[in-house]
Amino acid sequence: MTGTPPDLALSVDQQLALRTAAANLRREFDGIFGTETIERFLRSSYDQFAATSTVANYLPLLAERFARQRLRALAKVEGAEQGGLPVVLFLCVHNAGRSQMALGFFQHLAGDRATAWSGGSEPRSEINPAAIAAMAERGVDISKEFPKPWTEEIVRAADVVITMGCGDACPVFPGKRYLDWELDDPAGKDVADVRPIRDEIERRVRQLLDDLGVAARA
Repeated sequence: MTGTPPDLALSVDQQLALRTAAANLRREFDGIFGTETIERFLRSSYDQFAATSTVANYLPLLAERFARQRLRALAKVEGAEQGGLPVVLFLCVHNAGRSQMALGFFQHLAGDRATAWSGGSEPRSEINPAAIAAMAERGVDISKEFPKPWTEEIVRAADVVITMGCGDACPVFPGKRYLDWELDDPAGKDVADVRPIRDEIERRVRQLLDDLGVAARA
């Protein structure tokens, strides 16, 4: 990985971190994708976050995590990975509140019995602090998540796409099961006002798991 993003020169530490990330992904996807594909996904993931991030030191880690998710999605789309688990994608505008809370509840309740991802049409730079605090009250930590865009392979890999207020910006692909959840946007609200939104999201996630035949944790 010798190039640099157009608007941000890489420090020595960042270059080393990206090389390490590429090596990690090559080991993980050995026999599924070649080096060129892996490095292309890692680089494009890095560039997407570099355009908006204010904390450059975390960019290689975010890029590795997002590239891993995208490569797993591509493997599913191309039939190279047959896990058999249902995949749900939660989409909203900023991927900072509603979709992150839904993702947190889904992962907490489903465990390793299903897969969930999230994304936004206009991702923010960080998760809504009130959403983080409201979820922590329910014992679900979403503080380590990060807003991210959706990509074509991620949408195509999903079995169910849940949209939350992204309107015409939400991607539509034939053959997908779409559900639109009308929920208030927690942006700008305090924790007290976010709690009812959180509770409604939990109710809907539990119903979704039931519809998918996935047993939720008690």
